Amino acid sequence: MSGVPDRRREERNGRRLAAGRGVMTTAASAVVALGAVAGLMSAADRGGEDDTARPEVRSSPVTVPLPARPSHPPPAEPSGPAEPSGPPPSPGRSAAPAPASPASRPAPRTGPEAAAGPLHRHPRSQVLDWVRKHRDDPRRPLIESRIAAHPAAVWFPEHDPGRIAGEVRAVTAGAAAAGRVPVLVPYAIPDRDCGGASQGGAPDLAAYDAWTGEFAAGLGDGPVIVILEPDSIALSGCLSDGVRAARYASLARAARTMKAANPRARVYFDAGHSGWHPAARQAAELRAAGAATSGDGIFTNVSNFHRTGDEVRYARRVLEALGGPPGLGAVIDTSRNGNGAPEQGAWCDPPGRALGRTPTTGTGEARIDAYLWVKLPGESDGCRGAAGTFTPDYAYELATG
Repeated sequence: MSGVPDRRREERNGRRLAAGRGVMTTAASAVVALGAVAGLMSAADRGGEDDTARPEVRSSPVTVPLPARPSHPPPAEPSGPAEPSGPPPSPGRSAAPAPASPASRPAPRTGPEAAAGPLHRHPRSQVLDWVRKHRDDPRRPLIESRIAAHPAAVWFPEHDPGRIAGEVRAVTAGAAAAGRVPVLVPYAIPDRDCGGASQGGAPDLAAYDAWTGEFAAGLGDGPVIVILEPDSIALSGCLSDGVRAARYASLARAARTMKAANPRARVYFDAGHSGWHPAARQAAELRAAGAATSGDGIFTNVSNFHRTGDEVRYARRVLEALGGPPGLGAVIDTSRNGNGAPEQGAWCDPPGRALGRTPTTGTGEARIDAYLWVKLPGESDGCRGAAGTFTPDYAYELATG
């Protein structure tokens, strides 16, 4: 799942489907994230002064090792669509939020400050690069207005001690200067993806703890949303009990470290999605990982297609079962769930999908803190194009779905 997300490979999907559950496909996210993050690494090389990132087009995560690095530094002053100053244009029927009833309006926060406000759109991404280079393409206006103009997450999938603080700082400083809230995805947990297509991460938990400490050092002091390690909890069945417990303890430490570095950061833990584990079981795992005491809530549906309403109900059930402070909330990936999930087993750039609700921190729903685009729409799972690469035909289909 990723500023660089794509789908899990067939073998893991098959195992999960055999168990009767649909699953998140965060492998794609990591690969998609590589594009935005790669440029950030170049910016960090120049002292973190450049808040731009140029993605490098890579092939499938099965054959290309993570992480990827850019072949050249990004331009200092990218041209193209400016970050919108007001509400972004709606991507169609599937993206229009339903009006909130009085009963569903958010309850007052009694926990940490919610990261409310306009979300940050990082100035470089594969879709923005495509828009700038294809001004005469007849698909460009729709892709630009319905995808490129909207904020999306920035992924950090490389274990790169000594560099990560500057990479994160490049994003948070740019967002702060624009008065916006960035969405960051640290994705370097050891044994990532259970050895699947997005395997990698830190060599061990001690190294991961040090890396997350450096990550936290780049968070600044403004509001920021952290999507902490997609699949790290929902997809932990491959680990032994002892290794899983150690991972969960490390996730709790990471969240506490990030919040200590920036008290305005809101850190969310992995809750899978409504088609995967039952809410009570997922809540038990989240509790074991310290989500009720170390973070600010949960995230669901990363790189998946389940309808927003289903995710809202599922997230509330998980939060209710989780317990913890009343301020705990949820964020939902709505990047391509406008038409709901495809047929069981269809995961790789499935046809008939559509953009979901546009990213916002004003959901009008109790305990739902934000709708986010964590998976970047139009970046392929590996069927319409090379995994992790922007595919205009697929993006256009999502935008018109």
